[in-house]
Amino acid sequence: MQSQNKPVNAAITAVGMYVPDKIMDNKYFESIVDTNDQWIVTRTGIKERRLMENGATSDMAIFAIQDLMKTSGLKAEEIDVIIVATVTPDMFFPATACLVQEKIGAKNAWGFDLSAACSGFLFALQTGASLIKSRQYKKVVVVGSDKMSSITDYTDRNTCILFGDAASAVLLEPTDNLNFGIKDSLLYVDGTGKEALYMKGGGSLNPASYQTVDNKWHYIYQDGKAVFKVAVKGMADISYEIMQKNGLKGEDVAYLVPHQANLRIIDATAERMGISKEKVMINIDKYGNTTAATIPLCLTEYCRDGKVKKGDNLILSAFGAGYTWGAIYLTWSFD
Repeated sequence: MQSQNKPVNAAITAVGMYVPDKIMDNKYFESIVDTNDQWIVTRTGIKERRLMENGATSDMAIFAIQDLMKTSGLKAEEIDVIIVATVTPDMFFPATACLVQEKIGAKNAWGFDLSAACSGFLFALQTGASLIKSRQYKKVVVVGSDKMSSITDYTDRNTCILFGDAASAVLLEPTDNLNFGIKDSLLYVDGTGKEALYMKGGGSLNPASYQTVDNKWHYIYQDGKAVFKVAVKGMADISYEIMQKNGLKGEDVAYLVPHQANLRIIDATAERMGISKEKVMINIDKYGNTTAATIPLCLTEYCRDGKVKKGDNLILSAFGAGYTWGAIYLTWSFD
C-alpha cells in the first residue's frame, strides 16, 4: 500500500506524428487570393502548410498514434485512455476518440475529445497528466489532430494562408522520479474573446441551414488584429509567469515549445522569457498553424532530430480561441 501512496509525475515517454503529403506553398495562395510570398512570410513566418485531401481528423490521429506505437513498441491493447484535442472532429458524436479507439484496436481504452482550440493540446496534456497522477491509469495517449482545411474559407486571404492539417501524439506514463515529467501548469480561459475568433455555424445556437451556409458561418472567423494583440501579450506573460513561479531563469530552460500561430508572437514570447532564438522550437515555416497539433509536432521532430535530451527543461505555451491560453513546465524523461 505504501507504493500506491507514493506520488508520481506524468512523463512523456514516446511521441508520434503525421503530416499529409500534399504541400500548399505561398505561391499557391498567390494564385487564389490577393497576397504574395513576401507578405505572408514577413507577417506570419509561414512558407508551406499541408493539406489532407482524402481523410478526416480521426485518420490523421490514427496515423500519428500508429507512428508512436511503431517507434516505441506500445501495443494498442496496453492503452488505458485516449484524449483527442481537436476543433475539427469527424462529427459531433460519436467522439473522434471513439473512432480512433476502434480503428487502432485499443480494446481496453476509454477516451474523449477536448475542445480548446489552439490551447487544446496543453489542456489535454494536463488532463492526461492528472489521470496518470491519480494512479488509476498507466498509459494515456494524448493526440492533437486538426483538419483545419475543412473549416477554412479559401477566398478569405486573411485566414486561408494561416492554417494546415496535421496530427501528433504523445504517450504519458507514471514516473516515481519526480525530477522528470510534468511539474506545473497554468491554464486560463476568458470568454470575452468569443467575438474575435470563432466558427459561428453548426452548433445548437446556429444549426446548419441554407442561411448558415450562404453566410459562410461554417468557416473559421478571426479578427486578426484583435487576436494578435492579446495573443502576443498572453503567451509571453504566461510563459514568463510559469518560469517565475518555479524559480527558472532563461539559462535553466532548454527549449520554449510554443504554439505555432505567428512567428512574431513566438519571438515576443522568447524575448519576454529571456531566451535566445536557438532555444525556441520552430516549424511554422513548414506546417503553418495546425491548431492542436503544433506543440506535439515540435516535440516529435526535435526529439527525433536528437535535439531534446533527458533532463531538459521545457516550457510549452499556447494561446487560442475562447480565449484560452496556458503554459506547462516539464522535464524531458528520455533521449
